[in-house]
Amino acid sequence: MPLPETRRSLFAADALLPAGWARNVLLEWDANGQLSAVTSDSSPGLNTPRAGGPVLPGMPNLHSHAFQRAFGGLTEFRGAAQDSFWSWRTLMYRFAAKISPAQVEAIATWLYVEMLEAGYTSVCEFHYLHHDADGNAYADDAELALALLRAARRSGIGITLLPVLYQTSGFGALPPSEGQRRFIRSTDSMLRLLERLHPLCKSQGARLGLAPHSLRAVPPDALGEALAGLDAIDATAPVHIHIAEQTGEVDACLAWSGQRPVAWLLDHAAVDARWCLVHATHMDPDEYRRAAASGAIAGLCPTTEANLGDGIFDFSSWRAAGGRWGIGSDSHACVNAAEELLMLEYGQRLATRQRNVGADAAHREVATALTLGAVQGGAQAAGRAIAGLAAGEQADFVVLDPSHVALQGLAAPEMLSSHVFASHRTSAVHGVWVAGQARVSATRHDLHDEGAAAFVAARSQLLAKD
Repeated sequence: MPLPETRRSLFAADALLPAGWARNVLLEWDANGQLSAVTSDSSPGLNTPRAGGPVLPGMPNLHSHAFQRAFGGLTEFRGAAQDSFWSWRTLMYRFAAKISPAQVEAIATWLYVEMLEAGYTSVCEFHYLHHDADGNAYADDAELALALLRAARRSGIGITLLPVLYQTSGFGALPPSEGQRRFIRSTDSMLRLLERLHPLCKSQGARLGLAPHSLRAVPPDALGEALAGLDAIDATAPVHIHIAEQTGEVDACLAWSGQRPVAWLLDHAAVDARWCLVHATHMDPDEYRRAAASGAIAGLCPTTEANLGDGIFDFSSWRAAGGRWGIGSDSHACVNAAEELLMLEYGQRLATRQRNVGADAAHREVATALTLGAVQGGAQAAGRAIAGLAAGEQADFVVLDPSHVALQGLAAPEMLSSHVFASHRTSAVHGVWVAGQARVSATRHDLHDEGAAAFVAARSQLLAKD
C-alpha cells in the first residue's frame, strides 16, 4: 500500500548507493515518486518509517517476452536428434499462434507480479506479438500493446515498451514463415503504431522505444527508415535488438554480408548509448572493443541463454573494454533478479575456471559489484531515471529480509551476497517500492493470488487447444 501523502521518506540502517554501501541513510521523495534527497549518516525523524533490512536499488529487467512465461518448463523434452534454440523456436511459434489478447494480459500481469516479488522494479518489454492468429490487424491495431501497458499499470511495475519490427525470416530478405505471421509489420505500420503509443506511454509514466528484432528479421533499408522515423517521434528513444545470440546466426550473417552481425551493425547504423545489444553472445575481440566504445548496453539474459544453449558471453572482455551491461529474464525460464546475477557469475566461473569474476576494483563483493552494474546499465537501456538510490532518480528500491535463514546474523554486504548465492532458490526480498509506493509487502504483492489464478486459467486454456 502507498504511504500516506505526508510520509514520503524511509530511513535505512544500510543502503546500497551508487558508490557503494552507506550507513544510516534517509531516502526522501516527492509526490511524483522521484528521490529528492538521499542522505547518509543521518538520523530519522520521530515519525520517519524505518526499513526492516538493507535497502537495495530496484533492478531493471532489460529484456522480456511476456507471453513466453506461459510455456516455461513445457519445452524441456527431447524433440529432435539434437535440440537447440532453433527447435525451441518452432515450439514457441506454435504457442504464440494460439494466444488471445485477454490471455496476453493475464500472463503479463502475473509475470510482472512475479518480477516485483523477485526484486525487479521495471521491465523492458520486447513486444513482437502484434496481430491476430491469422496475421491480420486487430480492429485496434495497438490492442496487444495496450494489454501490456494495462498489465504494467495494474501490477505497478515501471515499463519501457519496445514494439518489435519483424519483416523477414532470414538474412537476404527471406519471406516470413507461417509461424511468424503474427509478428510481421511494414515499416510504415510500425511508425503509425509508435505515433499512437507515444502519448499513451507518456501519460502512464512509461517509456516508448523500438526493437528491430534482429538483422535477420529487418532488411537494411527498413532498419534505416524505421530508425529515422523513430527519431522524428523521439530522438532519445531506446533501441533494442537481438544480435549474435547463436553461432548459426553469425554464420548466416557472414554468408550474407561477409561480416559478423555486431560488426555489420556498427558499420551500418549509428549505434550509441540509446542502443541495447541483446545477448551479443558471440563477438570477436574487435567487436567487443568497438561495441563497448559505442556506449551501447550489452543485454545479458543468463538463465535464458543457458536454457537455450546459446553460449557464454565474455564478460571480462566486455568490462575490460569499458562496456556497460544489464540483465533480463527474456523467456522467463526463471523470474528472479538475484538468480540472473548468480547465473552470470557462475557462467563466467565455468568459462574461466576462476572464482569471483564479477568483483571489480571498487567492490570486492561480487553481489555488490554485479548489482550496481546491472542497475546502472539496465536504467540506461530502459531510458528511464531508475539508475539507483540518488537524488533525481525514481524512488525504486528493494528491502531485504534480515530474518531469512540465509541472511540472519550477517552485515549488509554479506546479506546481499547470501541473497544472491546462498538463498537456495527462495527469495529474501521482503518489500519492493516503485516510484515511492510499496508494491510488495512481507514478500507478497496484493495481486499475488488473483494474478496467479488468472495466469493458470489462461495457460490451461492454451494447453487445452493442443
